[in-house]
Amino acid sequence: MSLEDTDLFGAAAADAAGADHPASIAPLAVRMRPRTLREVRGQGEVLRQGSPLRRLIEGSAGAAGPLSAILWGPPGTGKTTLAHLVATAADREFVELSAVTAGVKDVRAVMQQATRARQLYGRQTVLFLDEIHRFTKAQQDALLPGVENRQVVLVAATTENPSFSVIAPLLSRSMLVTLVPLTDDDIADVLASAVADERGLAGAYRLDDDASEHLVRLAGGDARRALTFLEAAAGVTEDAVAPGAPRPDVLPITLAQCEQAVAHAAVRYDRTGDQHYDVASALIKSMRGSDVDAALHYLARMLEAGEDPRFIARRIVISASEDVGLGDPTALQTAVAAMHAVAQIGMPEARIILAQAVVHNAMAPKSNAAYVGINEAIADVRAGRGGPVPAHLRGSGYAGAARLGHGKGYVYAHDEPDAVAAQQYLPDDLAGTTDYYRPSDRGFEARLQERWTWLKGRLGR
Repeated sequence: MSLEDTDLFGAAAADAAGADHPASIAPLAVRMRPRTLREVRGQGEVLRQGSPLRRLIEGSAGAAGPLSAILWGPPGTGKTTLAHLVATAADREFVELSAVTAGVKDVRAVMQQATRARQLYGRQTVLFLDEIHRFTKAQQDALLPGVENRQVVLVAATTENPSFSVIAPLLSRSMLVTLVPLTDDDIADVLASAVADERGLAGAYRLDDDASEHLVRLAGGDARRALTFLEAAAGVTEDAVAPGAPRPDVLPITLAQCEQAVAHAAVRYDRTGDQHYDVASALIKSMRGSDVDAALHYLARMLEAGEDPRFIARRIVISASEDVGLGDPTALQTAVAAMHAVAQIGMPEARIILAQAVVHNAMAPKSNAAYVGINEAIADVRAGRGGPVPAHLRGSGYAGAARLGHGKGYVYAHDEPDAVAAQQYLPDDLAGTTDYYRPSDRGFEARLQERWTWLKGRLGR
């Protein structure tokens, strides 16, 4: 029997199958958790045939043995599901801890339990550690002996970049698996399955097409969120049946009921995502064009459509540098501060912070001189222009540098009366011909234009 055909959570699924069974009290997202690889949607790249994660799930790690894994991705992309598959597919023991509540003592207890299971029953233990980024360095250190000696196969989940949140020794002993948000088609498939599946709504409801599109958009690639919204919409639909009236065999879940359930107006983006990108583009171009009212309108449309405010904040930061630049250097400060504030505060208050950043960008004097300058510099580098670094600019802080002539003739700028050292800085093939930065005459950059003209004269350019 293949792995895909094996019911990995048979008992649990049997309990959840009947609508009247107490197990049906479990949230829809829990009941619909994939039990086999065939039911997992998205993540095709990390689950391709022969991939390290698939081999770990299938228990075919070979002579090298199973590797621990760190699953990194946004919420609702299947981290917990994959951990369960790793545990159950190869008949392993499964222990789940949350870094929010667990400590070193809990980790050591799991290691002892895993050692006993291996010695007495020959069974391997999978430790699923959710939100590992919340573990301190000392707590993560406690995992190292068990991972290194394979007392446990660690499957750790995190929404934070492991390069910054997981200690290097643990990273080096694990494979890093990067999960991506589910596509709109994946989410639509998840919803359709939940409506029809006996573990889900068991065909007692019908999800209208526009209602499905609305839930897909609001889910933002998060399957758990999509199922939570669907469950809430089914509740609203059920409540709409008049007391004492016969209940139809199949109740339609409408767009209006979905809106009521998740408290969002249906701002229509088409299902291919074109309007999503169109509205984001319109926001950027309205800020660039200095139309504050239009920029606020498109910001409102994105927020009401359920767009991730962090996505909007990142676009504003880019605009503050690309379009405003040194026309108003404080626009980037406002945008970066807004990005951090939005991440900490969330909706609905984040709308106020985003609005402030949008207004600042739209009202500010515009300059793309820095943006144009770096693009031209990169084009020269890619074209092979730019010879060796001039000898007087090369590093001279090591033995033998003086013998090579490195640093010879270098003029220390702070020794000059105006702290400007007139010497060649560009490589020979670019010196005297290059003019990447051309400041505008708008806003703060008008003052920089004066300064840059004087500097070029002082540098002999």
